Order: sequence, then structure tokens, then C-alpha cells
Amino acid sequence: MIVYGIPTCDTVRKARKALEAAGRDVEFRDVRAEPLTGAEVAEFEAAFGDKIVNRASTTWRNLPEGEREKPVADLLGEHPALMKRPVIREGDKLTLGWAKATQAEWL
Repeated sequence: MIVYGIPTCDTVRKARKALEAAGRDVEFRDVRAEPLTGAEVAEFEAAFGDKIVNRASTTWRNLPEGEREKPVADLLGEHPALMKRPVIREGDKLTLGWAKATQAEWL
């Protein structure tokens, strides 16, 4: 299982803690330190659409209006913290966020 996110994100920390407490073997991928590849961005965008971009984030609010119009791949390539978090992968299964329904799937 791979959890994609940033280490300072409270939601990512909660997800990792809960998954590890449930006995899951969790590998963490810091998308700032090791940015997503073009193929990963394309896969996440195909799975989640534009929901992969966190439009409620401080990073988004600080972007100039013209920047916000860029394609998802460009946005995530230039600003990895814009990715809604966490993305959790196990095999071919991908989930986005840490809502109750997502927790029920993994725990």
C-alpha cells in the first residue's frame, strides 16, 4: 500500500496512523520530495478527474488567476502541494481523500 501526500498534512497523518494501527504495511510517498511522474499524474487525473486538485488549499488561493487555468498535469507538476490528499494505492485500487467511506474501504 502506498499513501501519496505531504508529511505536514493533518489528513495524511491521520490516514497513515489509522492504516498502520489496522496492521496495514504502509509506504509513504512525499510528493514534494519525490514529485509524481507524468504517468502517475495522468493515472490520478483519469481516476479522479479535476477533483485531484485541491481548490480549497492555501496553495490554490495564492495562485494568480491565470495559473489556475492550466491543465491538471501542469498544476501538479509545478505545485505538488495542490494534490488533494491522500491518494492511497494498493494494487490497481486507488482512493482519494480520507472521508468515512474511504476509511471503511481500507480499515
